Amino acid sequence: MSVSDSAGYLQRGTPAYRRATFAIFCAGLSTFASIYCVQPLLPLFARHFGVSAASSSLTLSMTTLSLALCMLVAGSLAEAWGRKPVMLVALGVASVLGLACAFVDSWPLLLVLRTLVGVALSGLPALAMAYVGEEFDPPSLPSAMGLYISGNALGGLAGRLLSGGLADLGGWHVAMGGIAVLSLVSTALFAWLLPPSRHFRPQALSMRGLVGNLRVHLRTPALRKGFALGFMLMGSFVAVFNYAGFHLAVAPFNLSSSVIGLLFTVYLLGSVSAGWAGGLVNRLGARRVVQGGIVLMLLGAAALATPWLAMVVLGLALLTIGFFAAHAVASGQVGQRASGAKAQAASLYLCAYYLGSSVLGYLGGALWEHLGWTALLVGVACGLLLAAALIRRW
Repeated sequence: MSVSDSAGYLQRGTPAYRRATFAIFCAGLSTFASIYCVQPLLPLFARHFGVSAASSSLTLSMTTLSLALCMLVAGSLAEAWGRKPVMLVALGVASVLGLACAFVDSWPLLLVLRTLVGVALSGLPALAMAYVGEEFDPPSLPSAMGLYISGNALGGLAGRLLSGGLADLGGWHVAMGGIAVLSLVSTALFAWLLPPSRHFRPQALSMRGLVGNLRVHLRTPALRKGFALGFMLMGSFVAVFNYAGFHLAVAPFNLSSSVIGLLFTVYLLGSVSAGWAGGLVNRLGARRVVQGGIVLMLLGAAALATPWLAMVVLGLALLTIGFFAAHAVASGQVGQRASGAKAQAASLYLCAYYLGSSVLGYLGGALWEHLGWTALLVGVACGLLLAAALIRRW
């Protein structure tokens, strides 16, 4: 396997780079398909189990909440145990748990399994970011991180699109099973293609050292802003997509699950914008690129407030393009600005990111149920304006 001749770093244009980036891409695809496959199924869960819209979103919120809380532990352990082994176990266990979800018909048990999926996946996202930061040479790093985020976008698309179509054919049980099979295939490709870490230096398991690293990251102003940015971006994005299915399933749209699932093809635009944004950082600077992404998200929220389907689709597209562009840059900046223990820095970013998904995603349901779609969009816009103000001096 070819690597950089100078220091063993993966360089853009080499076979090793292509294999490694595709492996990381598969990891992102499997992770996000497993997490977000339930989003088009929320109306089906509400009807099947007789629960509210906000309660149905717990199948997503419990996953992202457990992932966020356990990620700090997983990231710390991986500073001692390594990158690829922990990521591989995480993907494999999550795929098996996802398959188990297809065979249950109990609301509490489904929530337990979805919570455990989050626990299992807590060993992956931060480690993938840390692996990219350690193994790719600096000129190749922005494009490699962009490809990882692209895998996240396509995973979210595949999970939503495939589960929506399968649900119309055979119900939500079939949909969950289909996503689990996709995750198992992606896990096998990841295990085969990803080269072992060459630049990882294990740390002895020391609670004092691990806590010390976390304290250093939290005391760094640029990193704190990055963590808060991840919370607001992800929370705003998920709050819209959680309840867009409910909004589009009733008048004046009255769309079916499969058609609603097709609307998630806007994730393809997110896949493109993530890589595109990474390339703009060197020319415009990280802060300007992130602010541009937030502006696109605000325009998307405005379009989503209209009663016309074409404008709603445009709104979803703008929201997606802006979100993945901003997230790709923000996550990359956390890795670059952390002076050490990069997996823990990435863990803190993603902890905030998924806490935003859980907290704001659930609160968005309360706005939707009690005040309606427009109130939800106003809440999202306020969160995005706060995020833009937060990084004025980032």
